[in-house]
Amino acid sequence: MTTVPFDDRPPDKPHLTTYDERHLADYIRLLDAAEEGADWREAVKIIFGLDAQRDPERAKVVHDSHLARARWMTETGFAYLLRPPLH
Repeated sequence: MTTVPFDDRPPDKPHLTTYDERHLADYIRLLDAAEEGADWREAVKIIFGLDAQRDPERAKVVHDSHLARARWMTETGFAYLLRPPLH
């Protein structure tokens, strides 16, 4: 379960955000779970501490939106991590 507070949906920005940086580990865990074929309900419970039986709509939104952002990170967002910091 994550100890970092999370929003139901990550920011939908065309650049890396502070939120993304705080949730990199969650994104990696989501990608790993998807790759392994894990049930999304199990993944959202382990990663975000949400009970999909109690609140299925919210749990699905949290899972799917964060997984989409994680995939964006693998395609585009990672480039922002490689840039040197601005002084």
